[in-house]
Amino acid sequence: MKHTQETITYPNLPLAIYRELAAHLRQIEGVTIELIAQQSQQFDYAQSQIDHLEMSYPPTLDSSEKRRLEEILDYYAQIYSPYQRDVREHSIS
Repeated sequence: MKHTQETITYPNLPLAIYRELAAHLRQIEGVTIELIAQQSQQFDYAQSQIDHLEMSYPPTLDSSEKRRLEEILDYYAQIYSPYQRDVREHSIS
């Protein structure tokens, strides 16, 4: 079965806001979220503790749910900062 996996990065977004964003995205049935910790060895107060989030969902995700997903991502982009997005398809067994 194929799944879409996305890497979403909001530069300098605080940990609490990444968690809030993840909670909103998890409300969409079929969407799974994993927060990936920052790997930097140097502390920088301005740098987020989260490097990015990994989002996965099935190809059967309803178009209205995909639209809702886009609306959530865009909302946070308008409030905080534009995001970078890497989309890829992968097979799972």
